[in-house]
Amino acid sequence: MNRLAGVTSPYLLQHADNPVDWWPWGPEAFEEAKRRGVPILLSVGYSACHWCHVMAHESFEDQVTADYLNEHFVSVKVDREERPDVDAVYMEAVQAATGQGGWPMTVFLTPDAEPFYFGTYFPPTPRGGMPSFREVLEGVRGAWADRRDEVAEVARKIVRDLAGREIEYGGSEAPGEQEQARALLGLTREYDAQRGGFGGAPKFPPSMALEFLLRHAARTGAEGALQMAQDTCERMARGGIYDQLGGGFARYSVDREWVVPHFEKMLYDNALLCRVYAHLWRATGSEPARRVALETADFMVRELRTNEGGFASALDADSDDGTGTGKHVEGAFYVWTPAQLAEVLGAEDAELAAHYFGVTVEGTFEEGASVLQLPQHEGVFDAEKVDSVKRRLFDARAARPAPGRDDKVVAAWNGLAIAALAETGAYFERPDLVDAALAAADLLVRVHLDDRAHLARTSKDGQVGANAGVLEDYADVAEGFLALASVTGEGVWLEFAGLLLDHVLARFADAESGALYDTASDAERLIRRPQDPTDNAVPSGWTAAAGALLSYAAQTGAEPHRAAAERALGVVKSLGPRVPRFIGWGLAVAEALLDGPREVAVVGPAIDDPATTALHRTALLATAPGAVVAVGTADSEELPLLAGRTLVGGEPTAYVCRNFTCDVPTTDPERLRLSLGG
Repeated sequence: MNRLAGVTSPYLLQHADNPVDWWPWGPEAFEEAKRRGVPILLSVGYSACHWCHVMAHESFEDQVTADYLNEHFVSVKVDREERPDVDAVYMEAVQAATGQGGWPMTVFLTPDAEPFYFGTYFPPTPRGGMPSFREVLEGVRGAWADRRDEVAEVARKIVRDLAGREIEYGGSEAPGEQEQARALLGLTREYDAQRGGFGGAPKFPPSMALEFLLRHAARTGAEGALQMAQDTCERMARGGIYDQLGGGFARYSVDREWVVPHFEKMLYDNALLCRVYAHLWRATGSEPARRVALETADFMVRELRTNEGGFASALDADSDDGTGTGKHVEGAFYVWTPAQLAEVLGAEDAELAAHYFGVTVEGTFEEGASVLQLPQHEGVFDAEKVDSVKRRLFDARAARPAPGRDDKVVAAWNGLAIAALAETGAYFERPDLVDAALAAADLLVRVHLDDRAHLARTSKDGQVGANAGVLEDYADVAEGFLALASVTGEGVWLEFAGLLLDHVLARFADAESGALYDTASDAERLIRRPQDPTDNAVPSGWTAAAGALLSYAAQTGAEPHRAAAERALGVVKSLGPRVPRFIGWGLAVAEALLDGPREVAVVGPAIDDPATTALHRTALLATAPGAVVAVGTADSEELPLLAGRTLVGGEPTAYVCRNFTCDVPTTDPERLRLSLGG
C-alpha cells in the first residue's frame, strides 16, 4: 500500500515508489507497530539533502533491504522541513547519545515513540568504521526479540533524561551594554581573520551574527564589528559558495575558504543573506554589497518563485550530469572545466573567464572541474567583456539539466523572504521586488491562515499542508508582514502581524517565566515539548518572536508585546556572552531594544507624493537598529504611529520618537537622516 502517494511533501513523494512500506508520521503508524509488536524505524530527511538521496538509493530502493524492513519494522518517513518539531525532539536524542547529528537521521523507536537506538547515514556495506545498514537492522531486531524489557527500559531512561533537560533561561531581564560587549568580544575571538566567518570547515554563512554586528556597529560606532561583517560578506561573495553567474548562495562551504560549496540552495539562506547585504549597503554604500543583494533577490524570484506567488524551499545539490546515463552528480549544474569554457566562449574569452573566475586545469572541485569564484585579481578587466562572458556562460548553463526543486512553501522561510524582498525593493527602488513580497504575503494569508488566524506550516501547489505552524512560522511571517507595513504603508499587514503575535503570547509563551516553546500548547504531544533559543540555519523561533514582538510594540504602543519581548530576551542575557555565534538573532534584537527601537512616522498628502517619498525613503535607509517606520496621510487610521501627526506648514513631515521622547518634527530629509544616525 502506497501511503505516501497523497502527501504534499516533495521529500516524502521521492520515496513513494520505494519497495519499503513507508508510513507518514501519525498515530496509525504507532498503532500498527503495537498491533504487530515490532519497533519503529524513523527516517528523517529533506528534499535537497544529498546523503538522504544516497541512502535512499543504496538501501530504501533495494528490494532485499526493503523486504527485511517490511517484515521486522514499521517504517516511518518524516520531512524535517514539514515537521521541525519531530525532527528537533529526536535530533536532541541523537546528539545526546552520539555527540553529533545530521541528516538523514535514523532512529529506532518503541511503539510508544520512545527512542532507543540512533544514527544518521548508514552505508549498504561496512565502511570507515560504520556498520552496514543491514547489520544495524539485524542488531536492532535481535535486541528487540531477545532483550525487549532491557530495550524498553533504555528507551524510558532516554525519555526521562530528555524531559529533565532545562533551558538555562537566565531570568526575564534583557541584556544590557555589558552583555552585548562581551558577546562582541566572544565573536572576535572566534573570528577567522584570514578568511572571514567563524570556526572551521564546514563553514556556514553566519547570517544572524552578521546582523548583530551591523546593528552593534550602527548603535555604538564599533569599527571592529563593522569590519568583521564587511570582510565576511566580501569573502563569501567572492567564494564558490556564491553563484557567480546566477546569484544566490549555497547552503555552506565544505572548506574554510568558501571555495567549494555543498551545492544545495535554500530559500532561508538566500532570504537572510539578501537582507544582510542590503543592510551592509545601507551602512556603507558598498557597490558589491548592492550587487549581491539585488542578484540574490533576483535569484529568489527567478528560480524559487512558485506559480501561486510563494517561494519554494530549495534547489537540490545534485543534478543529471548530462552524459545520458541518468547519473545524478553533486554540483554538476554549476562547475566548469577549461574545455567547457572554451566550448562556450572560444579560446580567447575562455582564457579571460578562467583567469577571472579562478578556473584551473587541476580544478578546485572534482575530476578537474572548478567552482567559479572571484579571486583577488591583478590588473583590470573590461567590464563590458566580463558582463558578456557572464551572460553567455549563464545561458549555456541554463541548457544543462537543472537541479530538482522542492516546491513546498514553508511559512517561516517565506516570511523571511517577504522581509528581504520588501526592504531590498524599497532600498534600491525596485517595485517589482516589493510586488513579489506582496504576492507571497497574499498567498500566506489566503492559503496558510485559517479563520482563527492559526498558521499552517506548509503548502504545495496552492494546497495547504496538514501540519500546524510552529513558533518560527508565526514569528518570521509576522516579521515579514511588519516589513511590508513599513515599506508600503498598508496597515492590513500590521493587523495580520498582530493576529499572529497574539497567538505567540497565548499559545507559545510560558505565562510565568516568559520563556517560549517551539510548538503551541494545543499542538500534538511528543515525548518532549521542543524548546530551543539558539539559532540554527535560521533564527530561533524564540528570538525571532522577540524581535517581531518588539517591532509590533513600537508600531502600536502595545505594552504586553514589548514586555513579552523583553522577558524573552532574558535567555540572550544568559547565552549571548557565552555562545554568541549561536544566538546572533537574539543579540540583534537586543541591539534594537537598547536603541529604543526608534519610531518614525512620516505623514504627507499622499504616500506617493515626492516629498513624502523622500522622507519615507530616508527613514527606511536609517541604520538605527530595529527602527520601525510608518507612512501615510495625516488622517490615516490604519497605522497607530500616525495618530495625531499633522503636516508642518502644510509640508510632509517626519516624527522620530524613542523611549517615550520625541524629537522636533522635521520636513527636511537631511535632518531626518542625521537624527537617525545617518
